[in-house]
Amino acid sequence: MTDEQRQEFARIRGLPAFPQPYVAPPADAKGMTLRDYFAGQALAGGLEQGVEDDMNVNWWHDPSKIAKRAYAIADAMLKARDGG
Repeated sequence: MTDEQRQEFARIRGLPAFPQPYVAPPADAKGMTLRDYFAGQALAGGLEQGVEDDMNVNWWHDPSKIAKRAYAIADAMLKARDGG
């Protein structure tokens, strides 16, 4: 590999995977809270894990229980994040 090829490879390697032009959000845009993000991640992980686990647990077939469980996990993650 030539020095020129190495430099080009280094340049390409440093580029963003999904580049997007920056557009400032509206002043009133609040976005997702960290709690919501953690709950979504817990939900995705729980659904994936459910494929491997016994699907006959009580909470699995009730969407409100699934949501409460995801937010309970998110709350625990926030508490752990704060050192609790």
